[in-house]
Amino acid sequence: MLNKFSTVFKISAGIMLVLVIFGVVWPKGLENLTTNVQEFIASKLGWYYLIIVTFFVLVALVFLITPLGKIKLGKQGEKPEFSRPTWIAMLFSAGMGIGLVFWGTAEPISHYAVSSPTLETGTDQAIKDALRFTYFHWGIHAWGIYGIVALVLAYFNYRHDKPGLISATLEPVLGDAARGKSGKMIDIFSVIATVIGVATTLGFGAVQINGGLAYLFGIPSNFFMQLIIIVIVTVLFMISAWTGLGKGIKILSNANMGLAGVLFLLIFILGPTLLILNLFTNSLGSYIQNLPQMSFRIAPLNEETRGWIKSWTIFYWAWWIAWSPFVGIFIARVSKGRSIREFVFTVLIVPSIVGFLWFATFGGTAIHLEHTGVAEISKLATEESLFGVFSEFPLGMVASIVAILLISTFFITSADSGTFVLGLMTTGGTGDPSQTIKLTWGVLLSATALALLYTGGLQALQNTMIIAALPFSIIMFLMCISFVKSVYKEGKELGIGKIKEKKK
Repeated sequence: MLNKFSTVFKISAGIMLVLVIFGVVWPKGLENLTTNVQEFIASKLGWYYLIIVTFFVLVALVFLITPLGKIKLGKQGEKPEFSRPTWIAMLFSAGMGIGLVFWGTAEPISHYAVSSPTLETGTDQAIKDALRFTYFHWGIHAWGIYGIVALVLAYFNYRHDKPGLISATLEPVLGDAARGKSGKMIDIFSVIATVIGVATTLGFGAVQINGGLAYLFGIPSNFFMQLIIIVIVTVLFMISAWTGLGKGIKILSNANMGLAGVLFLLIFILGPTLLILNLFTNSLGSYIQNLPQMSFRIAPLNEETRGWIKSWTIFYWAWWIAWSPFVGIFIARVSKGRSIREFVFTVLIVPSIVGFLWFATFGGTAIHLEHTGVAEISKLATEESLFGVFSEFPLGMVASIVAILLISTFFITSADSGTFVLGLMTTGGTGDPSQTIKLTWGVLLSATALALLYTGGLQALQNTMIIAALPFSIIMFLMCISFVKSVYKEGKELGIGKIKEKKK
């Protein structure tokens, strides 16, 4: 029973339950509180988010080129559990999923026509800027955040037999304190960040499913409908969670990639194919060329541009950080047996390129429709923009229905993975959390998403996530230090590259 209802489980579940009750009983109070705290963090600590996230990316990239990259995330000679295509599908589904579908058209069209990162809307240059900054938000910075957490966890868990807990990765810097009260506090912070990060994404999914149904069939778009959607999907992902990691999540991840592939090919072929390819190529070059400048762009002398950075870049960096305990633990779990170098390359580069193609296709098509005067996609609600694009093409209704199915399966996959990871984090890092623990977290995830939607819709989701990300970013920094220290020491012992102990 101790393993089943640990201190970390009791405290973190209790905190989330209080948040849910607070949101239901006093929604305006919770909305005001989260708005004020979020505004303070975004205004005063924007520079910190830019620096710390770039630091995470640089740490990950170092292990792409260093000889230490040959070290395995597991015992020597251990084979990966999943094939490479299934591995990529699983990490991609867990890592981006609903977000790509939700923002695939909405973000580029917003940057082009509504609020430009360079304050220039509706022009040819605005098209280029829209995709370049979308790539920036969904590229190697996002996957660097996920990757560094997953890398550290996989290294300590599978190579050095430490429990699958965030606190266990900090023993090299915290010593025995990592196994005491300090370690429990770290795990509690990690659990809360995970719940809020996953709940935010589930909220986005429910809103977009509702938006699609409203656009297609005139069904009301309101909290009551989102409540019904979340209840239905909760039942489905609990069934999936009951089947376990090797069955439910694996099957759904492959189904996600199949449905996403169908939608991608449909728009790529029926849309402005040559323009999509040209935009992808040009934006990729521009992204690479401007990456250092964008990474530290805070606009200290331009209030309007700084406001855009707070609303978009800082929001995204906080979202990825808040999601990173969940995605990191999950990616670590499915990456056992890979080398550090293979892990870093695959996790940072492959999903980024796939994401860039996705945004060039869906975002580029949406911008093309608006730029040529065919449709005003930017006038639609954020959650309806994808369906507005589909409506301009043959088989638009079929594509929209497939999109709703895709969002639903991504929703189920994210929640399913979330219950597994939260069960892992609150049962001492055991590889097989009980069904009771997983189902409890499933209910709390859905309840949190509903409470935040009830409190203030999408804005409440974003505010709460930015707040949750701040303490975990500090924990991530300590994880990086711990990992570098341990890998460097092991490199000396193994005599890898030039890292050898000097003879006295």
